[in-house]
Amino acid sequence: MRATSEYKEQLLGRILKDMGKVTESQIQEALAVQKEKGGIIGRILRDLGYIEEDDLRLALARQSGMEVVDLGAMKIPENVINRISSPIAQSYQIVPVSFEDNVLTVALGDPTEIKTLDDLHFLLDCEVKGVVTGKESITRMLGEHYSEEEDIGDILEELEAEFGEDSDFGGDHGTSIDLESLEEMAHTAPVRRLLNLVLLQAIQDRASDIHFEPFEDEFKIRYRVDGVLYEMTPPPRHLHVPLATRIKAMSGLDIAERRLPQDGRVALNISGNPVDLRISTLPTMFGESVVCRVLDRRQVALDLDKIGLRSDDMEIIERLIEKTHGIILCTGPTGCGKTTTLYSILRRLNDIGVKILTAEDPVEYEIEGIMQMPIKEELGVTFASSLRQFLRQDPDIILVGEIRDIDTAQIAVQAALTGHLVFSTSHTNDAATSLTRLVDLGLEPYLINASLEGVVAQRLVRRICSNCKEAYTPGRETLLSLGLDPENIEDRNFYRGRGCQICNNIGYRGRMGLFEIVDINDEMRDLLNSGASTGEIRMCARKYGARSLRQSGLLAVYDGETTVEEVAQATVAEI
Repeated sequence: MRATSEYKEQLLGRILKDMGKVTESQIQEALAVQKEKGGIIGRILRDLGYIEEDDLRLALARQSGMEVVDLGAMKIPENVINRISSPIAQSYQIVPVSFEDNVLTVALGDPTEIKTLDDLHFLLDCEVKGVVTGKESITRMLGEHYSEEEDIGDILEELEAEFGEDSDFGGDHGTSIDLESLEEMAHTAPVRRLLNLVLLQAIQDRASDIHFEPFEDEFKIRYRVDGVLYEMTPPPRHLHVPLATRIKAMSGLDIAERRLPQDGRVALNISGNPVDLRISTLPTMFGESVVCRVLDRRQVALDLDKIGLRSDDMEIIERLIEKTHGIILCTGPTGCGKTTTLYSILRRLNDIGVKILTAEDPVEYEIEGIMQMPIKEELGVTFASSLRQFLRQDPDIILVGEIRDIDTAQIAVQAALTGHLVFSTSHTNDAATSLTRLVDLGLEPYLINASLEGVVAQRLVRRICSNCKEAYTPGRETLLSLGLDPENIEDRNFYRGRGCQICNNIGYRGRMGLFEIVDINDEMRDLLNSGASTGEIRMCARKYGARSLRQSGLLAVYDGETTVEEVAQATVAEI
């Protein structure tokens, strides 16, 4: 049999022929199809039925120089199997085959998943080499060696047995610390396995944030799902320093610096999906608090059709974003989905004929075709300075993360008045308040009137789990909390989630937006110019059909999308 390296840079068809999978006439037939319709020769042979998907993968592996192995003919030592936990093996669909000289060799089912090797290097703290085998072999070996899921309780027992409560890593109250022993502890197998299991479980449960919190007598690990924090099995108090050190080492932070906050980032690829972890450390009285923000594109629908807009709201949004110039504001408290809404709009507008620039603090998701710039205030890179530079870059559309001062507001207005479409955010309770907030910043009303085209206020509420959704009758007090008269809504149906395995017995799964969209008209501009109050501007918006956030929430309740309790918590009644 020919050495794998001899196949490198050879034509894929010739490799498949050497493997005995195709004949010369079949290759020529595929080449004729390729000449007529285009495409990749390997996929054409597969579509013609001459080879299987596994044959194509193995040929690609040989072409790239990766060794091809037969897992069925190998006896893998138990200590090699134990180097990778069940969650990691199942998530990445890999099987370890050998470990020598701190190099772990793993079998992949797909030779194109090279990013997996980088992730494993981060997670396992050793060099990782890849070989390729058939996907059926991977599935069989996973079932044979990793059928039982690893439990956090088992790892904690192992950590207690190995280190015990008397382990002293220092650092809680400014005490000295032995960096060498701390680093050694942070890289031990049980600590790695515990952290990997926590990260994978949180990501699989669709967590947006993972919190590692040291207190005086306990160490909590909590993660946020759909805006609500849930606590995991708490590790022993003395493990918080090794875990924090492990996270800092993975994200390239200084493990010796525990007096100042630090920020870092880790890029992973879970089950073929890119996941970024944004790391933030904060010194507290009892040690470093570490928060991992999970940026998982699978859990964020950057699509205007999927964020909860009703059909009439969508019409207004589409009309606003078709404008060639002006400012469109998205407003609401932190965590209400403003960034998702603006990213969804930019994706809709993203086109080869349009130049889009963004200034963000920080850049949360990378969008292909858009120039995204992170704000770094410590270097003098602010929203205002970025906007000034943007105007020299010949943009069509600009996103500035937040209008938080008069300088940024004035340059945004200048950009809008000189023919640019500008998107930004502010932190106000509703659309009407965002107009008066611009005045409070020091912006002249006539400049607001000349540039502002629309305001989108929003909130997030949890969706009822579709698997356990059931009709019910809310209590009288619950209805009154939303200003509903029980006597007048007898014909309405209300729903809730009963709780099931899919939603972890919570009754909710996923979130949706509630929107108040105001298309600024001449009457509103006159009101603002005359110094009208927020209440008068709000009444004018209602006069022209703009729904309040609570009204949007009630429509979502009547549609069976969310519950009365969620809307009552997320919105307030207008006075």
